Amino acid sequence: MPKTDTILSAKSLRYFLQLIDTMNYTQAAQILGITQPALTQQIKKLEHAIGAPLFGQMGKKLYLTEAGKEMQTAAVELLDTINSVVDNIQEFTQADKGNIAIGVLGSLDTDLFRQFLIAFNQKYPKINIQIAAYNREDLWRNLDNNSIDLAIMNLPDNTKRDEINLQHQYNHEAIFKDRLLILTHKDSVEAGKEYPISRFLRRKWVSYPENYYLTQLMTEYFGNKNKLNVPLTFSKTQSLIKTAQETEYDTYIRKSYYVAHKKEIKLTPVYLKKDKKFEISLVYRKGKLEIPRIKNLLKEWNIFLDKKDYSSRLEEND
Repeated sequence: MPKTDTILSAKSLRYFLQLIDTMNYTQAAQILGITQPALTQQIKKLEHAIGAPLFGQMGKKLYLTEAGKEMQTAAVELLDTINSVVDNIQEFTQADKGNIAIGVLGSLDTDLFRQFLIAFNQKYPKINIQIAAYNREDLWRNLDNNSIDLAIMNLPDNTKRDEINLQHQYNHEAIFKDRLLILTHKDSVEAGKEYPISRFLRRKWVSYPENYYLTQLMTEYFGNKNKLNVPLTFSKTQSLIKTAQETEYDTYIRKSYYVAHKKEIKLTPVYLKKDKKFEISLVYRKGKLEIPRIKNLLKEWNIFLDKKDYSSRLEEND
């Protein structure tokens, strides 16, 4: 047997550290639940393996030798590492303990998911959940490198068209079938109706930044010849709406946000003809369902929606 097999024995290291705590073989053996000869034998094995005494004795009192002090530092570090690994493995295999990191598309209104997480936390208080907002590129990057476990984002998304094969690398669950909604000052349109893009070509807009999902949809709808006239840009939906209502500018948001906040919105909501539908979705790497706490969270989320669907909860929030 190699010497390191003896030195790295978790049992030998625990015995060694316990003897340091008491500096008394009899007391240490009693605490460990073993005989004094058995403890003495383990310490001698360690000393033989490293080739130096770990303890010295002055009269009846033990003391640590220089080798013993070095071994103490190493033993503490090794046991900490072992315990940390064991904890991580246990967290991986337990449904009610551990950490879950969730990334959210920055422009999404996720208040309903926040309400769900409060209820989930009350039921599973030992699961720590971290939520952070990202742009689309960073969401994919963090999913790729496993920095986040789940993402809440829009699909379809071609941000990484050449790198990501959604069907092969990721699972996704639709939360809500969403749609781009225009909020306009025009008094010649009727709320909830569809109109061609030509009705809005000469409007001025309060817009999301250029790299945002809805802005890219609007740019696609307007085409290369008709550039959006954007005097003001904001990243927050609430800022877009408030600014549009305080100016003559129009804006555009998600239908999901309008449904949840329509009592606060004074502008007329309309849709574009032949627009592209999209979904708010939960996205996660294949294999994540093998982690019990993540599988459990998704199960509880579906139970949450079974009790009352997403659309009904949005209406209720208004």
